[in-house]
Amino acid sequence: MIGVGLTLQPEDAYLDLLAGVIREEPDYYEVAPETLWRAPDPETGGELRPNGFHARFAALRARTQRPFVAHGVGFSVGSVAPERARRARWLARIEDDARVFGFEWYTDHLGATVLDGRELLLPLPLAMTAAMAGVVRASLVELQTVVPLAGVENSVFYFHLGDPLDEPAFLGRILDGPGLVLLLDLHNVHTSAVNAGFEAWEYVRRLPLEKVIEIHLAGGTQSDPAWLHSGKVLRLDSHDHAVPQEVWGLFERVLPLCPGLRGVTLERMEGTVGEADVEPIRAELRRARRILELARAR
Repeated sequence: MIGVGLTLQPEDAYLDLLAGVIREEPDYYEVAPETLWRAPDPETGGELRPNGFHARFAALRARTQRPFVAHGVGFSVGSVAPERARRARWLARIEDDARVFGFEWYTDHLGATVLDGRELLLPLPLAMTAAMAGVVRASLVELQTVVPLAGVENSVFYFHLGDPLDEPAFLGRILDGPGLVLLLDLHNVHTSAVNAGFEAWEYVRRLPLEKVIEIHLAGGTQSDPAWLHSGKVLRLDSHDHAVPQEVWGLFERVLPLCPGLRGVTLERMEGTVGEADVEPIRAELRRARRILELARAR
C-alpha cells in the first residue's frame, strides 16, 4: 500500500501555494505525463521533449524519494486505428519518463481523445461492445511494454452510448488480463450519476473492484444555466472545490471491497487554488488517511 497522494499540476502558482502541503503530506505524487512535454510541430511531428515542469518534478522525486504514479488523458486508449507514429512517440516519451520517475503504474481515461487525426480536449465515450473492449485492452497492453501495471479510469461523460450502468461490465471486459488495473474515480461516478439519473452505488458495486489499484477523490461544481438552451444545470467534474460528502460516503463504503488498492489520490486542478484553499486541501489529505487507517484496522 502506498497510501495517500496528491496531483502535481504544471502551474507555478499551484505549486508555490501548496509547497508546504506537497512537502509534508502526501505519501506519493501523481502526474499527467503529457503536461510535462513540449508538443512537436503539428505539421511535421517530431520528438516530444520535456518541459520545465518535468525537471521540477524530477527534482522533487530526487529530493523526497517518494513514489510517482502516472495518470494521462491523451493516450487515447479508445482509438480504433491509432496513428502509429504518434503512438510510437508517446510510448518512447513515457518509457523515458518511467525511467526518471519510476512510475508505479500508468492509467489513462476511458474513451477516445484522438479521432481521425484530430486531438480532442476531453475523452469521448465509446460503444460498449466486445470489439471496443478489445481495442482498449490492446492499447493498455501496448502501455504495459513500458509500465507493466497499466489501466483506465472510469471517465465522466456528459452523454452515453448506451446505458451507463452497463459500463462496469464493459470495464471488466477491458481489464480481463494480467497487470490491467482500474483507477476508480468516485467523483466521476457521482457526477455521472447526478447527470444521468442513476444510483452511484449501483454503478460502483457492479465494477470489477478486485482490479482497483487507485481511487481518486475530487470535487466539482454546477454548470451555468445559460450554457444550454434548455437551462438544464449539469454537475461538472471540474476539480475546483472540496470533495463533497457524497463522495466521502462512497469512499468509506467501497474501501473494504478493494483488496488490491494501493493509493488514494486527491485531485485539484491548476487555476483553482488560492490561499484560502491550502489548509482545507491539507485537511482533505488527512481525512483520507484517517479513513484508510480505520479501514485497515477493521
